[in-house]
Parts: sequence; structure tokens; C-alpha cells
Amino acid sequence: MADGDPVRISICHCLPCQRRTGSVFAAQARFPRDQVHDIQGRRSTYVRAGDSGNRATFSFCPDCGGTVFWEPETMPDFIMVATGAFADSTFPPPTVSVYENRMHAWVMQAGALPIDHN
Repeated sequence: MADGDPVRISICHCLPCQRRTGSVFAAQARFPRDQVHDIQGRRSTYVRAGDSGNRATFSFCPDCGGTVFWEPETMPDFIMVATGAFADSTFPPPTVSVYENRMHAWVMQAGALPIDHN
């Protein structure tokens, strides 16, 4: 789906991303539009404004409801892909965190939690 490395990998703590993902933040990889291709399968879309007021068109799987990618109106040369869509535990970590004023206080402590192997 994407060639090359993303130009940015980030997590977003804004309330619309929390609602969209059903989690406490969203993780995304930003790719130049020309690096994203072969988008296959059924998808549905919706448009929403983020905390900034800027709008983006989100494409999601109509079967499972998972967001796959989105296209911000303010960045027409880029496509953001949900890092979970790669289903790759070796995918590089985020290097940027945004809307931290909306971050749940315990998020940065999650790495210290014990691992449950069951």
C-alpha cells in the first residue's frame, strides 16, 4: 500500500481522534500521496473537523469499522495511514505527539505495565 518510509509518524490525543479510534490516542504515518497506491477493497468515507477546525476525509472498512487512511484538506499532497493498518509490530515508533493537553495522564506510563502473556 505504501512505498518508502513515512515522512512523519505521530500520535494524536485530540478528542475527535479519541472518539474515532475508541482509544486514548490515534497513531498515524504520513506518506507523500505518490507513495501510496493499490488501495483495494470496499471502503466508506466520512468528513470531520478536528480540534483545529481543519477537515479531513476518513476512509474506513465498512465491515469492521477500522479507519485505514485519511486525507486532510490542508495537506493535499499527503495521505495519513493508521499505523495499525500495517499489522506490523516492528513498524517504527512515533516521533511526534500532538494535542498533549488532551492526553490521558496515564498514557506515557503504559510502557511500564507488566506484560500479560495469557
